[in-house]
This record gives sequence, structure tokens and C-alpha cells, in this order.
Amino acid sequence: GAYLVGSLSSAIIVCRLMGLPDPRGQGSGNPGATNVLRIGGKKAAAITLLGDMLKGLLPVLLAKILGAGVAVQAATAVAAFLGHLYPVFFGFRGGKGVATMLGVLLGIHWQIGLLTIGTWLVIAKLFKISSLAALLAVLVTPLYVWWLVPNRSLLIAVVFMGVLLYWRHRENIRDLIKGSEGKIGA
Repeated sequence: GAYLVGSLSSAIIVCRLMGLPDPRGQGSGNPGATNVLRIGGKKAAAITLLGDMLKGLLPVLLAKILGAGVAVQAATAVAAFLGHLYPVFFGFRGGKGVATMLGVLLGIHWQIGLLTIGTWLVIAKLFKISSLAALLAVLVTPLYVWWLVPNRSLLIAVVFMGVLLYWRHRENIRDLIKGSEGKIGA
């Protein structure tokens, strides 16, 4: 169920509802909030960001409400995250996973989620590069997990999601190395 919820592409749905072009064919071609910001503006991007976070948060919260242990919550988080990256409803062409990962982190342990979001905000403010902020925030998230919820299953899940997030950002990493990565709002 978490995978199916994760497979709902907020970017594509928001763009269709707002009469915007399909984000997979515009800008970076990525169905995520940053690309929706480029093609549709702040309102569309904010709705996309919220949708992507909720599809990570809600399955994890439901697992918690149903009494699932941390290992099942971690598996639920990974399933929702994989749904975002490889959505069954949209030809397995999904986003890069940043907002969905933030949502699952908030669901698992709100302090870990807030620390990761705070890290993203500080890096984004300093460097004005969304991908750099995401990559650095995700890099330190396992430390937050180890500090606040030292659970092996959760740590493995967060590292796994981080590795996939880095894989999905491989073009951004190349652009960062070259110095040609786009700035926020450009």
C-alpha cells in the first residue's frame, strides 16, 4: 500500500490540474517540486512539495497507528520512497525523492525530519542550490538517526534511501562538480 501511495506523482497530478505541461517533458524533465517551480511557479511547486511529503508521511503514520514496530515503519518508508522514484502509475519514471524522504523521516521521528529539513534550509540559504542542499542533508541524516533512534533497521533504511537519492541525483552531482548546477529561482 505504501508503494502505491508513493506512486502517486504529485508533480504530474498538480500540473494536470493546473493546466501546466507535463513536468517530465519540461525543464529538467524531473517530476518534482523544483522542476514544477521552474515551469509553474511557487504555488504549483508548494502544492507538489506538500503532496510529495504527505505521500511519505501518511503511510508511515498509518503503520505507527496500527502498532507497527520501527522495522515495519522503516520498510513502509522505503516502500513509499520507491513508489515515488519508480511509480507504477506513471511508467516507473518518478522524481528524485527528496520531499518524499523528508515526509517519511517526519513520520518515523519528527525530530529527525526537522533536523534534516533544517539542514536542507541552511545549505539552500547559503549556496542557493537545491540539489546540493538535498545531498548534504541526506548525507548527515544517518547521524541524526543514530543519535535519536539508534535502530539498525531504521539506519539501514535511511542509508538505502540516501544511496538511491544520490543515484537519482547523479547528473546534478556532475553539474555541481563542473560548477554548472542551476541556482534556486534561476
